[in-house]
Amino acid sequence: MEIPSAMNSGLQGLQNARATADQAAEDIVASTTLSNETQKNPANNGEVNTELSNPSRNNELPDLNQAIVNLKVAEYQAKASTEVIKSADDSLGTLLDVTA
Repeated sequence: MEIPSAMNSGLQGLQNARATADQAAEDIVASTTLSNETQKNPANNGEVNTELSNPSRNNELPDLNQAIVNLKVAEYQAKASTEVIKSADDSLGTLLDVTA
């Protein structure tokens, strides 16, 4: 049985946080972007349409609130992983100081 090092665990946590943040960002963009048809409609006469894309597709759109929560979760995961890496670095430095 292999036990991963603290440094590797911290790096893996950072990678997972980035993947979560990327997905949350994509969901936020998808839920707030106007459809191409609405943006290019010449019948708007200069008016800006602020409606979300096709109302029949609203059940397919990602939930904006959940995407924002996921983005915040990714932030805290990155902070925690950074602390793990700092602790592993400090421990390694202490071990090197003791053996030197």
